[in-house]
Amino acid sequence: MKRDLKIFFYLIFFIFSLIPFHYIANGAEINGPEVSLKGNEIRVSAFLILDEKYIKEIRNGIEKEFRFYIDLFRVWNMWPDEFVLGKSITKTVKCDPVKSEFIATSFDGNILIERRFKSFESMMKWTLSIEDLKLTNIKELEPGIHFVRLTVESKLRNLPPVIGQFFIFLSENEFVVKKDSYNFRIGPVQ
Repeated sequence: MKRDLKIFFYLIFFIFSLIPFHYIANGAEINGPEVSLKGNEIRVSAFLILDEKYIKEIRNGIEKEFRFYIDLFRVWNMWPDEFVLGKSITKTVKCDPVKSEFIATSFDGNILIERRFKSFESMMKWTLSIEDLKLTNIKELEPGIHFVRLTVESKLRNLPPVIGQFFIFLSENEFVVKKDSYNFRIGPVQ
């Protein structure tokens, strides 16, 4: 009896562990992040490249939300990398194909920017890119080797928020992509 119950639980666990992989598709790719040290500032630029499926959905009027997480890490040899600081930006796109309206918003936690565009391509370029974002001042950081990790996720719009709390095995994301920059040194060589 105990053996049958144990096999049953392993089977259930195996089935539920496969479900999130069905929902998380590799529907995007990150070009970058490019890190530049200008003066005493760390600046980051990157671009998200979407699959044709997502672009088609947006053109057909489906609203999408993209969350960009820009995180700075310090590299340690014998320890896990240390999270230093991070910024997040939430961008949404709305397209009305009948009215030919293209609206995008960007929210960084403090400032909400809403822009209207004349073309779909210009809206997508603005929404999917991070250009010369000031991450932090170098003087505020400890010396060492650092890198920037960019994580982008797209939330599913058709699942109510309560579903995620009750069914933890269901993913709330259409996709999640991560990419690290090259390592760079801040401060004197130790």
